[in-house]
Amino acid sequence: MAHIAFIGTGLIGGGLIAAAAERGETLRIYNRTRSKAEALAGPKVTVSDSVQAAVDGAERVHVVLSDDSAVDACLEPALDSLKGKLVVDHTTASPAGTQQRAARLADLGVRYLHAPVFMSPAMCRQAGGIMLAAGPRATFDAAEPALAQMTGKVMYLGERPDLAAAYKLFGNAMIIGITGAFADVLSMAQQLGVDPKEAQQLFTSFNPAGTLTYRGSNMAAGNYDPSFELTMARKDVRLMLETASEAALCVLPGIAARMDQLIEEGHGARDLAALAIDAVPPKP
Repeated sequence: MAHIAFIGTGLIGGGLIAAAAERGETLRIYNRTRSKAEALAGPKVTVSDSVQAAVDGAERVHVVLSDDSAVDACLEPALDSLKGKLVVDHTTASPAGTQQRAARLADLGVRYLHAPVFMSPAMCRQAGGIMLAAGPRATFDAAEPALAQMTGKVMYLGERPDLAAAYKLFGNAMIIGITGAFADVLSMAQQLGVDPKEAQQLFTSFNPAGTLTYRGSNMAAGNYDPSFELTMARKDVRLMLETASEAALCVLPGIAARMDQLIEEGHGARDLAALAIDAVPPKP
C-alpha cells in the first residue's frame, strides 16, 4: 500500500501528520531536525533519513516548511523521485517564489499545488479551518478528496499559481494588523490604569471586524464618500497618541503619518477609507 510523505514536522506539519495517522494513513516523514520528526513516530508514521527516502514510492507528498528557500532546498535533492507525483505545498511563501517554483516543477513533470492554510495546530488535528489552493485544475481535482479530509473548508482559487500565496499574505496581514492595533489599545490602557483584561472585554460586545463588510467593500470599490471624515479620524488618532504618551506603539504612528500625507494632498474631507486611495483610485 502506497504511503503519504510529509516534509516538515513543525507545529502545522505535526498537526497534519497526527491527524493523518489517526485516519489510518501510512506516513513517511522527514524533518531537517530529526528529533522533531521522531517525536511523531508511531505504528503508522516512519521517520526517513532524507527527503528522497520519504518521497520514494509515495502516493502523495505534502510540504510544510518555513519559507521559499526551505522548500527549494528540501525538494532539490529529490526532484527525480518527484516526477509524476502530486506535491501539495502548504508553506506560507512569497507569490513570486511560488510562481517560479510552480513553473519549474511543471517543466520537470511534477504535479504541484500550492495550498497554504488558515489553521492552528489544533485545527490541523481536528480538520478545521480553511485551506487555500491554487494550481492546475486537474491537479486540484486529484488532490481535493484528500485535502477535504484535512480541513474544514477548501477554497480553490484557480489556476494562477501564485494566488493562494497572495491570499495567505492578505489574511495574515489582517491578523498581524489587528494584533498590532490591539497591542496599541493595551498601551493606552496601561497609561490610563485600565486592567488589560477589562479593556479586552470591550471587544466581546463591540466587534470592529464589521468594518470590513461596510468600509472594506467601499475601499475595494474606490468609494470614499464620507461617513467618518479622514480629518476627524486623524483627530482621534491624535488623542490616542497623546493617551499612549511614551508607551511603545505598533500601528498608530504609521497610520497617523499616512493620514497626514493624505490630508496634505487634499483628501481630508473624504472618508477614512481614503487610506487606500493610492491602491484603488476613486470611482468616476
